[in-house]
Amino acid sequence: MYSNAYIFRYAGLMVILVAAILSSAAMLLKPMQERNEAVDKMQSILDAAGIENVNSKNAIELFNQYVTKMIVIDEKGVITDEYKDAGKENSEAFKVNLKEQLYNKSINRSFKLPLYVLEKDGEKINIVPLRGVGLWGPIWGNIALKDDFNTVIGVTFGHKSETPGLGAEIETPVFTDLFPGKKIFNEKGDFVSVGVIKGGIENFPADVQRHNVDAISGGTITSNGVNDMIKNVLESYVPYIQKRE
Repeated sequence: MYSNAYIFRYAGLMVILVAAILSSAAMLLKPMQERNEAVDKMQSILDAAGIENVNSKNAIELFNQYVTKMIVIDEKGVITDEYKDAGKENSEAFKVNLKEQLYNKSINRSFKLPLYVLEKDGEKINIVPLRGVGLWGPIWGNIALKDDFNTVIGVTFGHKSETPGLGAEIETPVFTDLFPGKKIFNEKGDFVSVGVIKGGIENFPADVQRHNVDAISGGTITSNGVNDMIKNVLESYVPYIQKRE
């Protein structure tokens, strides 16, 4: 029979060995995980801009091909960093932690946000990354705007744990295909965002239809989360947009 002291020493040694193995595995896998996250981010940006046939194998190449400029702006709309070279995944704009920056905004601290500028078929496309909160967890995405910074070209959305068949529908074409052509400023030039509303968009006046899409049936809270996410993020870019005029 083994003594209690031997058992405790053995158990302690095993705990240390397992912890060391897990720590080493995490360190070895971290670069691969970071690369996969970067590739997913690039794919989402390119998808929002309507770039076709993007996959995990060609995402980096296509990202560097189509993205012509990446900038960082502050809360006053001032450009604090601009990057045009190859290897754009290493730029400050690409590394901005949107969650942290939007938190800073929420508590009235200084914040900075990224903007990706693409060129496709001679047309400039501006990509604004999005992040918000759904029913069960974070939601995110990208919204692509024409060079007028008013007309939506496309969107992509993602989520962590929204309900399948309900809130999770935000990432399907059934929902995302409603956004192209919508306007984020009204005819007076005031920012109104793109809303997600209930009641059947076809039942509203034309000026309401111009700035809104239908909510997801049965996914009210997630739809509200998308609505708030788009408004909260886009309004942060208004100072920059106004400086361009």
